[in-house]
Formats: sequence, C-alpha cells, structure tokens
Amino acid sequence: MNAAPTAAPAEQTGTAGRPLPIIAVTMGDGAGIGPEVIVPALLNADTLRGCRPVVIGDAERLREAARILGVTCDIVTIDGPAEAEFTPGRINVVDLGLLPADLPWGALSAKAGDAAYQYIRVAAELALNGDVHGICTAPLNKEALHAAGHLYPGHTELLAHLTGVEEVSMMLSTPKVKVIHVTTHIGLIDAVNRIEPGLVERTVRRGHDAMVRAGVEAPVIGVCGINPHAGENGLFGYGEEETKIVPALEVLRADGIDARGPLPADTAFYLAGRGDYDLIVAMYHDQGHGPVKVLGIEAGVNLTVGLPVIRTSVDHGTAFDIAGTGRAEAGSMVEALRQAAEMSSAPAAAR
Repeated sequence: MNAAPTAAPAEQTGTAGRPLPIIAVTMGDGAGIGPEVIVPALLNADTLRGCRPVVIGDAERLREAARILGVTCDIVTIDGPAEAEFTPGRINVVDLGLLPADLPWGALSAKAGDAAYQYIRVAAELALNGDVHGICTAPLNKEALHAAGHLYPGHTELLAHLTGVEEVSMMLSTPKVKVIHVTTHIGLIDAVNRIEPGLVERTVRRGHDAMVRAGVEAPVIGVCGINPHAGENGLFGYGEEETKIVPALEVLRADGIDARGPLPADTAFYLAGRGDYDLIVAMYHDQGHGPVKVLGIEAGVNLTVGLPVIRTSVDHGTAFDIAGTGRAEAGSMVEALRQAAEMSSAPAAAR
C-alpha cells in the first residue's frame, strides 16, 4: 500500500504534461448516500480528465450502490494507488472489507461508523507516505462515529489528529472566490477575543501555501477587518484592526507574502469576485460564509488546509432518509473532486 505512485501515462497527464493528482476518495458512512454519489462521480468523464481517483472503502458496498443506480461499471479491488489503472468505466478501490453484507441503508450503525473512521485512517497514511496528493471525503455520521468509540467532532479534527497537525483552517471554495477563516464555529464575541496577530499570520500562511500548491505562484490575498469599514481609522470598534491584524500583515509582507488589508468586508468579496484577489481571509464564520453562499453555493466546496494534503468534502450529509433509493445527486461529489484536483496539483511529497 505504501509504494510510490507510478508515473502517469500520457492520457493521465494534465497541463504541461504534469501527472494528474491521485485523490483518495473516502467512502464515508456506508449506510448513507456516500457509495451512491461516489459511483457516478468517479465514472464522470470530467473527473477522470482532472484527477486519478482511488476509493478507500468497501468494494461490495459500491457494487450494491451501482446495482441500485442501474449503472454498469467495473469495480476493481487494489492494494494501493500504485496498482490502479484509470480507464473509462473502471473504479479502483482499496477494499477494507469492513461492512457486513446485510448492513441496512439509512440506519445508524456503529459498524459503519467504525468503517468510516478506518477509511480516513488509511487515507491519512497514504497522504503521509506521499502516495496520494489529496483527499476527498464522502459524508460520515458523527453519531455513528461516536457509537464506534471514535470521539471526534468530524472529519477535520479526525484528519488533524491522524496527521499530527495541531491547527488547521477551513477554506470555502467556489469558481468565483476562495475564502479562508481565522475563526469558525464559535460565537461572535468569542471570535473577536480569540483573534490575535499570531492566529491571523498562521491562517494567512496556510492559505498562501494552499494557493501556491494549487499553482498560483504569487497569490494576492485580501485580509478583512473585524469592524465595519475595517474600523475606519478608529471610528468603529476599539482599535482591533491595529492591534490584532496589522502586526500580522507587517510580518507577512516582510516575508514576501502579498497580504493586503485590513479591508472593509463589505467590498472585499466584490473585489475578489471580479478577480482582484486570489484569496480572501475572513475573521469569523458569517463574514466568510455569507458572501460565499451568495456568490456560489451551488458549486461551493469545503476544504481543510494545513494538513499534509488538501482535503475537500461534499456540502451535504449522509442523507439517511434517501440512502439506498438511488435518488442521491452526485453533483457535489463531482465538484469536490474537481476542486481537490485543482488544489492538489503539486504532489504532497514535493512541498
């Protein structure tokens, strides 16, 4: 499983003859819609033009999903990415064989929760070994994960633990704008208290590194302020921009990172949408999430940056209510794979 990936044949190269990135696709909770969105997404011609996907999951569950969908394809078990072949109609699976054959669809299962954990564990190992260049996750069920004894809030924290990373950042990506967050799921007062120059600096560096790895050699980064009009020279707030953000920007600029701001958030996203900025740094959850959902919720993907590889995820949950019915839509998985490929164009081992 730990052998280095072989060189890609000509049909598996992208621009400038670079090998397409290998993306580990974790199957998520096997009782949910993960298998049903993975199968059509991996058979999508656009997916194969952008990356080399390898599923970490259970081959028989994927075959059952294909039968439910009425899809004819060749689901092939492999020991690792080096054995994968990428041809139309073929899905490569590192088969962990953890799910019982009679696992019901749409029902909470500790066995499915444990399997979802193991898929992520193997994907993390492959990433650390340089065998994959990115990870794309189908949804897991947190209650099932906890029932199996794996007490993590979700994929982000689990992957951070498995890869030995103490701090990661959430990035939202759409075709129009990319946004990285200094703080996320905490109250607004707590967010303002938590923001400090070190955290701002580390967040910008993670965003800068992610953009460079995606092929943007000198990303232009817009950094939002905290207060209306970025404080307007002390008119609003209590000098938070000067004490919490400006010192970080000075350090970053001294290191050659093009970080501009603090910017008024009410215009920063408009400017990014028209192409002035490659990345926007939001100070708190709604400052970043609101504009992104207006600009591109239909194509939005959640990314985790700061890991050894980029991780993208679908924007939906396990959808137990429709699992096993063939009604799940694969569009979000197709987009998550596309953006995993876009953000993983440089191999992890070469960073």
